[in-house]
Amino acid sequence: MKIKFSKYNGAGNDFIIIDNRNDNINYNSSLIKNICDRNFGIGGDGLIIIKNSISSDFEILHYTSDGNLGSLCGNGSRCAISFAYKNNIIDKNTVFEAFDGIHEAEVISDELIKMEMKINSDIIQNKYGTWLDTGSPHLVIEKENTDKLDVNLEGSSIRYNDHYKREGVNVNFVEKLSNETFKIRTYERGVENETLACGTGSTASAICMNYLGKSNSNIITMKCQGGDLKVEFNSKDKDFTNISITGPANLVFEGQIDIKI
Repeated sequence: MKIKFSKYNGAGNDFIIIDNRNDNINYNSSLIKNICDRNFGIGGDGLIIIKNSISSDFEILHYTSDGNLGSLCGNGSRCAISFAYKNNIIDKNTVFEAFDGIHEAEVISDELIKMEMKINSDIIQNKYGTWLDTGSPHLVIEKENTDKLDVNLEGSSIRYNDHYKREGVNVNFVEKLSNETFKIRTYERGVENETLACGTGSTASAICMNYLGKSNSNIITMKCQGGDLKVEFNSKDKDFTNISITGPANLVFEGQIDIKI
């Protein structure tokens, strides 16, 4: 069976997007891993499935490249919003359903998307760093000289330690450049590698930097390996509301792939 796909890139985080609103394709872990394989498939950090939703304009299912259903993906969601807009599924303002519920979003331009983000947990400080859930679980660690950091070695050692290995965690290493600007490198669970950007990780890190008093700004630019992401929020007495992330979502190419069903 031939299926159409679009390859998108969000600040270096890349995704395969497939419109399955007709619900005619059954996905399994092996198929997803094959599609995401960079040598034998299309290649991507994850697979995004667009589905119909009874409570919003559309639903996003995010699968990580290991073949498993993932939690919220900020960059993948922005890419899906861009796809939906380009394919006349939505207007410039939209409401969509994702892993952690309903989100609002806006198409600012052909390649720039702003979407609502959420905090789904308390902010917890422990001996490893600062943890919170922004649709996916994140550990935020302050570091200097992040350019010299072995992200895969240090990230995997935390992701697979006794404390985190069962549920998994995304590990973000954050370096302060100024009050409004931070550099970030992220080891992502599911991909089990460093990715060039992470939307939920950038959101979590920006909030943590404000929470910890490293920044007093409510607009923070997170400089990822693959591009910049802007995180905005309101904060009062360490309570964070009206959270959003703005960043690029670019169509790379489109095509068809043969799959066995």
